[in-house]
Amino acid sequence: MTSATVDQIWKWLDAVPDPEIPVISIVDLGIVRNVRWDDETLEVAVTPTYSGCPATSVISMDIETALRDRGIGKLRIKNQISPPWTTDWLSDSGRTKLEAYGIAAPQQAGGPERCPHCKSDKVEKISQFGSTPCKAQWRCTDCLEPFDYFKCI
Repeated sequence: MTSATVDQIWKWLDAVPDPEIPVISIVDLGIVRNVRWDDETLEVAVTPTYSGCPATSVISMDIETALRDRGIGKLRIKNQISPPWTTDWLSDSGRTKLEAYGIAAPQQAGGPERCPHCKSDKVEKISQFGSTPCKAQWRCTDCLEPFDYFKCI
């Protein structure tokens, strides 16, 4: 059993990539809601991006692996579905990383402001459905590159 602090555990979790968008961590994504010690058991509360997210079990397994590899013996991962996850929980760092990766970050207006490739504001929706359920497919009419848009939820 390690005597890791909650701050240290947050740092370790910040190194766990999202399995669907590995350029951002699960902390950047905002799905890790709480980390706390309950006596000798570490509890990590995780809110999936949506209730049917197929990556939920993989995320739990990745959290468990990362923490057990660092000496955490007693661990409880709690799926917290209320309040539901929102794109407002994405960190500023996560939004920047998404764009650098070629995925437009969610915008309150309901569509991307610019192309993540060439930064043009001339974009159009191709499909409401993208590479994962939480993304839509868009295209830049200047550079003609398609890109995913992380839907605002």
